[in-house]
Amino acid sequence: MNLFTGLDEIVTENEPLARHTWFKLGGPAKYYVEPRNQEDLLEVVKRCHENDVEMYVLGNGSNLLVSDEGVDGVVVHLNSDKFKEITFEENVVKAAAGVDMGQLIAACAREGLSGLECMVGIPGSIGGIIQLNAGGSFGDIGSVTRCVHLMDRSGYTFTRQREEIFFGYRTTNIMARFILGAEFTLTPDDPEKIGRAIKEVWMFKKNTQPINSRNAGCVFKNPRAMSSGALIERAGLMGKRVGGAVVSDRHANFIIANDGATSNDVLKLIETIQETVKNKFEVDLELEMHIWR
Repeated sequence: MNLFTGLDEIVTENEPLARHTWFKLGGPAKYYVEPRNQEDLLEVVKRCHENDVEMYVLGNGSNLLVSDEGVDGVVVHLNSDKFKEITFEENVVKAAAGVDMGQLIAACAREGLSGLECMVGIPGSIGGIIQLNAGGSFGDIGSVTRCVHLMDRSGYTFTRQREEIFFGYRTTNIMARFILGAEFTLTPDDPEKIGRAIKEVWMFKKNTQPINSRNAGCVFKNPRAMSSGALIERAGLMGKRVGGAVVSDRHANFIIANDGATSNDVLKLIETIQETVKNKFEVDLELEMHIWR
């Protein structure tokens, strides 16, 4: 019996993952699954758990580098309409895991709910953003999170309240394999005022980051009281190139994949950056983006 017998409608074999990442790089997934709903997801999770098959969770691919060889396992992409639902209850917004952050910000602005403006220009879907406690100069997602709905590797579903979750700098203590969705407590405000705040943050990001290029957002976390981008720039690495991968000349903590780039080019450039910064400043740069090998 095939691992996914009876689930042919939602399973693709040898799916090129480059189609699903912002870098547009990487090899295939042995199995690529897009569950239509939570019941489909539960069935997939149970089969993988029973057969000890590795699962990878794919969001919108904005913070991810997939190796040129791809992954020998099951990539689960919560991309159906059921995983993109947004609902409002007074000043609380509920967003499923696959909701795009930009779309959520816009929906909340229309409802006159403030609190997510700090997330403008940060790519990602809700699941990945919560897992990483994504954010930037203006704040992070943990500051407005009310609770998170989860599923573990065996298919058990549960909810963690805000006081049960540690939201640190680009990290949380969430260990469950799947984030199904989250709820956020926001503040009623004038939609026009919210719109102006969104525009201001967006213009800042547009002027300081290589938004219209193939990249995965910030490559490295900022060391304590330091800026990774500043360290990379001081090390003379802006514009540094390996194959088709190059350090952005707009923001040194971004790597851009030009035409002809491979994942291996990006990996070699990451290693060069880490080694150079370590040698010059005795600082270890820790990855912020994820790498699937």
